[in-house]
Amino acid sequence: MANARVLVSDPLAEEGLAILRAAVDVDVKTELREDELCSILGDYDALLVRSSTEVTAKVIEAGKRLKFIGRAGVGVDNIDVEAATRKGIIVANAPEGNTLAATEHTMAMMQALARNIPQANASLKKKEWKRSKFMGVELNEKTLGIVGFGRIGREVAKRANAMDMKCVAYDPFITKERAAQLGVEMMSMADLFKVADVITVHTPLIAETKHVINAKSIATMKDGVRIINCARGGIIDEKALYDAIKSGKVAGAALDVFETEPPLESPLLTLDQVIVTPHLGASTVEAQLNVAVSVAKQCIEVLKGGSAKYVVNAPMVPPEHAEILEPYAQLAEKMGRFAIQTAGGRLASVELIYGGELSAYAGSMKFVTRLALKGLLDPILQQPVNIVNAEYIAKERGISISETVTEEAKGFKNLITLKVKTDKGEETVSGTVFFKGRSRIVAVGGYTMDMIPEGYVIVSRHLDKPGVIGRASTILGKVNINIAGMQVGRINPGEEAIMVLNVDSEVPAAVMEEIRSMPGIFTATFAKISSELI
Repeated sequence: MANARVLVSDPLAEEGLAILRAAVDVDVKTELREDELCSILGDYDALLVRSSTEVTAKVIEAGKRLKFIGRAGVGVDNIDVEAATRKGIIVANAPEGNTLAATEHTMAMMQALARNIPQANASLKKKEWKRSKFMGVELNEKTLGIVGFGRIGREVAKRANAMDMKCVAYDPFITKERAAQLGVEMMSMADLFKVADVITVHTPLIAETKHVINAKSIATMKDGVRIINCARGGIIDEKALYDAIKSGKVAGAALDVFETEPPLESPLLTLDQVIVTPHLGASTVEAQLNVAVSVAKQCIEVLKGGSAKYVVNAPMVPPEHAEILEPYAQLAEKMGRFAIQTAGGRLASVELIYGGELSAYAGSMKFVTRLALKGLLDPILQQPVNIVNAEYIAKERGISISETVTEEAKGFKNLITLKVKTDKGEETVSGTVFFKGRSRIVAVGGYTMDMIPEGYVIVSRHLDKPGVIGRASTILGKVNINIAGMQVGRINPGEEAIMVLNVDSEVPAAVMEEIRSMPGIFTATFAKISSELI
């Protein structure tokens, strides 16, 4: 991390800047145009933004040294995540820092909408006393429909339940059982629209969520429904909402975000039934401090060679699974590096089989698969490969990838089996992790062994007869290459066998050629298993 430089292109709380300045060189340059940002970004290792800076593909391409892009907030729709992924740049956000701020703003907007508080306030300040004009509704026993049941959605539900509202929610990633534990009924979005008296949205803006509230969906809603958006502009079709309020179908809306910001030309601003705030959902002192500290710490961790806690373009592992899966991920990377060097040739397909108790973590195994792909691709590509871009690079090259989860582990508590096919042949490697994180490769090409996956290795397939192993050892001894360990395996005596030698130093090509020329040797391959050796 020596001489690492970080550019902060949007205002960031001083507490976050202080953390950065204690570890790296920091420049704060805000309100940069795209061309200005592109002209200077090549000198920086990390870029931290909020919502104002548009991190386009052009900007990312200009960041020749970029390793990390951090968003001090939740949404990353102002960052071209796909372009960052292609370049192996980690993109992370700070999803927990402003959860309570956004939750409380949502609740405030809902109550203000129900009781016409902004309109009544404005009227009285004009010296008017029109109590009947601002008749409201109670939220007690009303049905609140929550679209998106993530952190903020769950916090909203908790508070709405305390107000004796009935909460229903839609989220494709939350089980009915988990929602029921929180006092919420899960249902389809279509059903939610039909039953809710108040609808609040808490999803990111992606292709699937753009304009999910539109003329067609509004037509299925209750007459007099109220709609709240403190999430992302674009989730609601604003023209359809305007028309529905004008017709009386929708009683009112509370909006903190808009498709175009600032929304100074929006016809919604002309309607008394609409209350608005200028994107204030995360605008609390506490939230801004929290997200700044979170993204600053993640930035430093990545620049030190570690990982970010809230990466958005790499598989996420629940904290309770991380300690268990991390040793298997490290093993999978080493198995991949070993397999591709022993198989040789152009990689065509990859199959990973997770057996035994690992089957209980099926939803988190993508993390392990990405590390296996990194191990496979690292030795054969010039471009940087990491957990962020490994899968993208593999698919871009037409490499097929498959995962299988099974309870079968061939006598082991847990077992990873990696099968690779290249244009020159196939290789199968199995490995496991024993007590206290001791990892071993336990089979290669169907031959059982107990191999430590570290350092330099020679793998030979040879005829099982006396003298073959001894002659190979003699050749290595003549050039002062020490053998640190040896594993041999066979299926039937006198037929093909395998030998794996762990050696203390790199083996020259001429020495490997001499070993291959020995009588009885079918193949002999030299491989570097540790990443720092590649």
